[in-house]
Amino acid sequence: MNDRIRSREVRLIGPTGDQLGIKAAPEALRMARGLELDLVEVAPNANPPVCRIMDYGKFKYEEGQKAKEARRKSTNVSVKEVKYRPKIGIGDFNTKTRNVIRFIDEGHKVKVTLQFRGREMAHPELGTKILDDVIEQVGPAAKVDTRARLEGRSMTMVLSPDKKAQEALRKAAAEAEREAKAELEAAAAVETEVVGDSNAENEDVENGG
Repeated sequence: MNDRIRSREVRLIGPTGDQLGIKAAPEALRMARGLELDLVEVAPNANPPVCRIMDYGKFKYEEGQKAKEARRKSTNVSVKEVKYRPKIGIGDFNTKTRNVIRFIDEGHKVKVTLQFRGREMAHPELGTKILDDVIEQVGPAAKVDTRARLEGRSMTMVLSPDKKAQEALRKAAAEAEREAKAELEAAAAVETEVVGDSNAENEDVENGG
């Protein structure tokens, strides 16, 4: 950066990304300082090296913020595990599957594990059916990252959020809500009109009309 650039010539990029051509390094540095900015070598292995005029302090700050946001997202998104049994009851199945759906909606991946005991190992098809039922219950909001596979006494699969499908579902739900609200408003308007007509008829009767 600046005085530390050793090349005699550089291919210069302006602060707005415009190509300024090949310049002598001292000239490029004078141009940067004239704008109260820095001359930063961005492609040192090019021939000649590529330098850009920029606010280096601002650049470092923005890069730090991007890295911080990336770390925040990577720590927030984790792999949750939900365990099932081959002979699980319908109530327990529904409770565990609701947890799977909640984790998916929160943006997490979910490892669905089916644990076999004893002679249950002789019937892996039971496990496959349960995992298929989980996929069916979760619906299009999730996609299968890792298909069901048997590992020792466990059968596992991994689901992850399908963001496009989730967005489509949210839009469809919002549209359905708007339509329902419009129908209720229309029904209320009709009811008001009917009540108004009924009141008018009653007044006519009372007045001998």
